[in-house]
Amino acid sequence: SYSECLEAAVDSARVGSETEAADWLVDQLHLSLSRADLPAIAQAIEAWRAEDRARIAQLNAWVLHTRESSELRAQAEQMGKSLLEWLRNHTTATPAQIALLAGLQPTYPMAYALAASATGAPVRACLLAYAFGWAENMVQAAIKSVPLGQSAGQRILSALTAAIPAAVDHALTLDDSQRQAFSPMLAILSSQHEAQYSRLFRS
Repeated sequence: SYSECLEAAVDSARVGSETEAADWLVDQLHLSLSRADLPAIAQAIEAWRAEDRARIAQLNAWVLHTRESSELRAQAEQMGKSLLEWLRNHTTATPAQIALLAGLQPTYPMAYALAASATGAPVRACLLAYAFGWAENMVQAAIKSVPLGQSAGQRILSALTAAIPAAVDHALTLDDSQRQAFSPMLAILSSQHEAQYSRLFRS
C-alpha cells in the first residue's frame, strides 16, 4: 500500500528507469533508513528486552516527530497499529508490553522492535530482516509505478540486498545524538504526493 514517495518521484520524472529506481532506493536505504529507523529499532529492541518503558516511549515519540508529512505519519501509525493487532493474537508479546505500546500511539518501528525482541535473535539479524522486508516492498512499488518487469525487480532487489549489510552495520554505530531523519526531498515529494492527481499508493 505504500511507496514511501517513490510514486511521486516517478510522477515528477525523477525516476523513470530500472537504473534510476535502483539508484533511488539504494540512496534511500543509506540516507534515510540506515540513519533513522534502523538505529531506532536497534535501540528499541534493547529497550524492550530491558523492559525500559521510558526509553520505548522516547523512541516512539522520536519516530513520530520525524515523519514530515501527514501521509508518512499515517503510514507509520497504521502499520504500527496493524502489527500491534497481530501481536495481540500471538504469544510473542506480554499483555503488559502490548498495553504499553497501545498507549503510545504506536509506530511500526516500535511494534517491529517488540516483535523482534521476543525472538532472541541478535539485533543485527533483526535489522537485516527489517531492511529486507522494506526492500521487497519498495521493489514491488517500483515494479508497479515506473513500471518495470519482474526481471528488473529481481535485479533491483539484488542490488538492495547487497547494500543492506553495510547499511545495518552503520545503523548499529549510531547513538541518540547521531540518529537523524534529514531527507528533505522525500518530505517534499510526500507533500506533493498527497495532492497528486492519480496514484496507486497511500504514500
